[in-house]
Amino acid sequence: MTDSAAQQPPVLTFEGKRYDLNTLPDDLKELVRGMQVADAQLRMHEDTLKVLAVGRQSMAMQLNERLKTITPLAD
Repeated sequence: MTDSAAQQPPVLTFEGKRYDLNTLPDDLKELVRGMQVADAQLRMHEDTLKVLAVGRQSMAMQLNERLKTITPLAD
């Protein structure tokens, strides 16, 4: 990190507008932190859903393969 980058204030960009985070009231800083946590949780759960989908797909393929040796009921 360069000295000029270290001296830049943290900036919130929200709905196309930029704000100096250091000058926001504490309650707004808490809202920003809460949104950051919510975003991180959403990303984590989206990744979990992807892993579960891949696992389910693998199980479906295994089930399909194993059912090939089983005679289905007549309709």
